[in-house]
Amino acid sequence: MNDDLKRQAAAMALTQVRPGMRLGLGTGSTAWHFVDLLGAKVAAGFDCICVPTSEVTARQAESLGIPLSNLETLDRLDITVDGADEIDPALNLIKGAGGALLREKIVAAASDVMIVIADGSKLVDTLGKFPLPIEVNRFGLGATQRTIAEVNAAHGAQGGLKLRQTKDGAPYVTDGGHLILDAFFGRISQPEALSRDLLDIAGVVQHGLFLQMCKKAYVAMPDGVRTIQV
Repeated sequence: MNDDLKRQAAAMALTQVRPGMRLGLGTGSTAWHFVDLLGAKVAAGFDCICVPTSEVTARQAESLGIPLSNLETLDRLDITVDGADEIDPALNLIKGAGGALLREKIVAAASDVMIVIADGSKLVDTLGKFPLPIEVNRFGLGATQRTIAEVNAAHGAQGGLKLRQTKDGAPYVTDGGHLILDAFFGRISQPEALSRDLLDIAGVVQHGLFLQMCKKAYVAMPDGVRTIQV
């Protein structure tokens, strides 16, 4: 059921795409549907140029014949379409379950508009039930982890920090060669302050709070796709 809803949301986002646009392609199970639908459109002759947010998305797009570029060649994108792990009423997001949060944030920041696609299970009143991914440098991991734990505690985190691992128990490594610590908050009451405090930590590369970046969300519910705008 959720897969059908994700595809409905992706189809709605596709209606916003015009010929000749420069697009950012997100990462994750919902973004996969958008790339798949876009690939069918490209196969029928649609003109666009895209920047993927991960190696996984790049491989999918290439397999579908979608023309790809990068942010060295294209300094600005028209639209980025991506999924989210949580969406609050102001369209602030938690992202990063797919491990691509750094590239996703860079691509979104280079876009005139960020559109999020999701099913209704991603809507929350307050961010924080879903673990917050924090991308960190491998060097000095122990020191970085202790400082993050102190910051999280000051922000009322209800749980601890967990180093993300692959299915075989090895540390998960991002496309950029970094590690991810998943932080369990329960509720993030001051996301802007938390964002600043985390980015002040020397070993933190980026985090999964996407604040005031998303302009529109298509959220698929059992009775249809809901459009949320700010």
